[in-house]
Amino acid sequence: MADAPRAGADAGRAGRGPAGPGGDLAFSAIAFVIALLPRLYVALAWAREPVWDGHYYDFGARRIAAGLGYSDDLIVGGQPVWHPWCHYPVGYSGFLGLVYKAFGGGPHVATVANAVTGALLVVVVHRLARRATTPARARVAALLAALSPGLIVYAALLMTEPLAALGLVTAPWLLARDAARGRLVRGAVLAGAALGLTALVRPQSLLCAPALALLSLRGPAGAAGAALAAWKRGAIAAAIAAVTALAVVAPWTIRNCRVMDGCALVSTNGGWNLAIGAFPRATGRFETLRAGDGCPITRGQVAQDRCWMAEGLRWIKNDPARWLALIPKKLSFTFDHESFPIGYLGEANPAAWPEERRAAGRRVLTASHLGLLSAAALGVVALPRLRPWRALVAQLAALAAVLGLVAWGALGDHHAFWPLAVAIPVLAALPLPGRPANGGVVGYLAFAVASVALTHAVFFGEDRYHMVVTPALCILAACALRRGEAAGAAARTGAR
Repeated sequence: MADAPRAGADAGRAGRGPAGPGGDLAFSAIAFVIALLPRLYVALAWAREPVWDGHYYDFGARRIAAGLGYSDDLIVGGQPVWHPWCHYPVGYSGFLGLVYKAFGGGPHVATVANAVTGALLVVVVHRLARRATTPARARVAALLAALSPGLIVYAALLMTEPLAALGLVTAPWLLARDAARGRLVRGAVLAGAALGLTALVRPQSLLCAPALALLSLRGPAGAAGAALAAWKRGAIAAAIAAVTALAVVAPWTIRNCRVMDGCALVSTNGGWNLAIGAFPRATGRFETLRAGDGCPITRGQVAQDRCWMAEGLRWIKNDPARWLALIPKKLSFTFDHESFPIGYLGEANPAAWPEERRAAGRRVLTASHLGLLSAAALGVVALPRLRPWRALVAQLAALAAVLGLVAWGALGDHHAFWPLAVAIPVLAALPLPGRPANGGVVGYLAFAVASVALTHAVFFGEDRYHMVVTPALCILAACALRRGEAAGAAARTGAR
């Protein structure tokens, strides 16, 4: 008994040291450097004039930096007239606008900012992974994110995905960190603020707010009353985070109501995207809508988006079977390859990216992504143990299911790996005997993957959309084939 205070003090120090969730800061710094160097090279050597959506993000950012707001000018009667925007979400242009205001609008300012953002993303992946798995596995997660070919190449693109991904992992890290310190409300407020800022970059990020409840389900297990109290605590944390996120978004929504032709929460492309995924010429990926498809171009942005929303709902109602049949194609376009970064670079600098080089780049990025997705699906499956037999059978079945999906994707005619993205949240949620600890951080990450799959099953798919959960896949891959809950509890009991 006399040794108890010393043991408690040692445990407290361990929680702050390399073995605790708050430790290993030195590796976080090393991971930042490892991530930054290749991203800086790409940002400086490969970047050219922004193309595709990047052109509009850059234009909006330069208008914001110049003090003109998120807008362009229309020529009316030979005179420029200020014209507000909100078709694209404002967050990324606002971020670049601040960067331009601070550092000028030179040709590589934005891409260097992207490189730093990507390196910070790796640091947060490491910090969050330490709350999901062992220190060694957390390092693996950070290295996977640091060396991801797709995330590295993205530094040269003026696109939203890495910034949105940073917000999606920062929010749960803030809540998990403060919940562990007994500061649940503060953590929920900080997580909500991070999620609100992320929603200004990618509005569908708000779908992840309910999953924040999983990060505060701490306390004694077993009794029904304790479980109910934990769920209440989680629900309160998620509610606080959601209200905070909406409060962060609210000033922009009020601005839209004031200066646009109607109110819009963040942007006015939801109706467009629904129509693209449902109109008669829909293929499951992006197709250009024309006025002849149903909505004239003489409307304001809000009215036009609402028109496309109504048309999209009408098309779905008139032929729901066709819309449902497009879902596998949409998910295939989203998860089965990774080619957008190379296509962007080839469009921006065709001379430097002949078709042979583009094809090679697409192969490298796609192979890396599919390997990561395959490993991530094992992040919600336990390493099978001989006892108890029910757990052994359940986890062998889960392992066989994942390996079967990998084989089907690799050997099948259509090379479809998207079922793995669906399997991740399904296997995480199933109460299989012997499963690993699939709540907390892992549960949140599986929910984030599900939110991307659901969003693009409803709207349309493109491979760039999976980039926002590539960091989540890195953490899940590092968690592959962990101990089951019972085995882990037994090991901890034996250690004590």
